[in-house]
Amino acid sequence: MNKLVDPVTIENLYAASQAGVKIDLIVRATCCLLPGVKGLSENIRLRNIVGRFLEHARIFYFENAGQPLVYCGSADWMSRNFFRRVEALFPVEEPDLRRRLIEDLLPIELRDNEDARELQSPDGTYAPVPRAPGEEPFRARSISWRPRDCARAPRDRSPRCRRSRFPRLRELDCGSGFTPRPNGSTSRPVAA
Repeated sequence: MNKLVDPVTIENLYAASQAGVKIDLIVRATCCLLPGVKGLSENIRLRNIVGRFLEHARIFYFENAGQPLVYCGSADWMSRNFFRRVEALFPVEEPDLRRRLIEDLLPIELRDNEDARELQSPDGTYAPVPRAPGEEPFRARSISWRPRDCARAPRDRSPRCRRSRFPRLRELDCGSGFTPRPNGSTSRPVAA
């Protein structure tokens, strides 16, 4: 998510942690929750990943006693957004898409050891994610921008890639000449 500031939501996350629920949060910007505090939030791990486009996933996954729930949508969990703006989430009900988010995308985000920083208790500072001895550097954003079908080569023009249901993403990732910009827009390079 982008921001986690709403006090009621934070209290509910603390209560879940105290009940033994393991919680992994990836919060790109402002966060008022303090993870790893004994007796309060020791079951919460909180990290921040900021890539060059300031992108962040808007995926919410709840194990739900073996019946996984996955939602996507707005990502500012702040009182002003809950009560004075519209925050919208939608359920991901298609089983294959839900499985891909749970098994493919989220583990990539949690594996990042290059751009990720973990929020430390009790001082509230962020520290780089430690690597195990011999562990290779891994940047989630270098993977998550490329759909599985289009990641074989920078200029992949395979029929499977051209049939993508997401043409804008396909063009960005399959070498059609579009260049992603930090504000989310795209532009074609000028021919020399």
